[in-house]
Amino acid sequence: MKVHTDKKLIETFLNRGVDSVYPSKELLRQKLLSGERLRIYQGFDPSGPYLHIGHAIGIRALRILQQLGHEVIFLVGDFTAKIGDPDKASTRKILSDEDVEKNMKGWKEQAAQLIDFSGKNAVKFERNSRWLSKLNLEKLLELMATTTVQQMIERDLFQKRLQEGNSIRLHEFMYPLMQGYDGVAMQVDMEIGGTDQIFNMLMGRQLSKAYLQKEKFVRANKLMPAPEGLTMSKTKGNGINLSDDPKTIYGKTMSYPDNLITTGFELLTDVPMDEIAEMEQTINAGENPMSLKKKLAYELVRIVKGEELAREAQNFFEKTVQNEDIPENIPEICISEEKTLIENLAQMDASLSKAQIKRIIEQGGLTINGKRVTDPRMKIKDLIKSGDIIKLGKRNYVRVK
Repeated sequence: MKVHTDKKLIETFLNRGVDSVYPSKELLRQKLLSGERLRIYQGFDPSGPYLHIGHAIGIRALRILQQLGHEVIFLVGDFTAKIGDPDKASTRKILSDEDVEKNMKGWKEQAAQLIDFSGKNAVKFERNSRWLSKLNLEKLLELMATTTVQQMIERDLFQKRLQEGNSIRLHEFMYPLMQGYDGVAMQVDMEIGGTDQIFNMLMGRQLSKAYLQKEKFVRANKLMPAPEGLTMSKTKGNGINLSDDPKTIYGKTMSYPDNLITTGFELLTDVPMDEIAEMEQTINAGENPMSLKKKLAYELVRIVKGEELAREAQNFFEKTVQNEDIPENIPEICISEEKTLIENLAQMDASLSKAQIKRIIEQGGLTINGKRVTDPRMKIKDLIKSGDIIKLGKRNYVRVK
């Protein structure tokens, strides 16, 4: 496979949405300009059922490397997901094989919206259970001997637990080692991941030197927050998901606060950085950023779903949200008096959790035939009848059968 040394693509890879590069950006630049074919991966743990646009940052970086002719691996952490990357607050529940398989169902199709798993330089779709499940006790002890307890407890999330008096289970120390061993098993030259993965990725650099006597580059991506400003999470399901329909992606993007518009353009689109700088000036000058937010929503849908669906999503938003028209041919749902209001409304948008629906109702985001309903405890028989038009949030309409 011929490797290309397109300077513009390489500079985009080195700078766009990048927080840090190890051991250095200049050394990685020299490597990419050398013409040597590299093996690169990013891992994605199916600890929850969603691939979201935060993951798209790394996937789009993998796409650049695929275009340059390098060997790219999309790694599903089906083994590491059982433990889950340690959380700052508490120990994660150990997932079963059934949980993992359910969570990762459809992931390849979702990622294929952004990278190619077929063709001359197809991205490889791997699972880390292929090697981690075969580590016997002897190999495990050898792996554990490569690091120290002092190194492990330097991690910020472990420090937070210790300071707050929360327990740290021994198996949680194994997660960084297992993630690091992925790079050893695949003999990679580079790993991509978010800034929340820097500790684990640097552990992988250490293991590559110990096992393979080779350097491993690390590119740490900036993180895109969820619309409410929190970190996007597979387990929380609070992100804009790659499996969401175009109208939902557009609508969720429109809910971003003004101060995250240019961040979204930088991390999630191909809009030139000089244009983004001009947008920043426009927003800082106090001009209404609605048109910029709509452009961001359009670009995001276009990148994930295509131009035609982006136009449809924008038209739908303008008609139903900006002009408050009821769309034609809205879907129908059946209402059961045996279920709660929230359980019935869950049919309207599979991406919304029951807690999110409850919050939408309490915040005035539910109307029935134009009348606002703010009490999620109301009885169905007193509230909804056949033919009613229900609107949940800014864009979800249904008609009751």
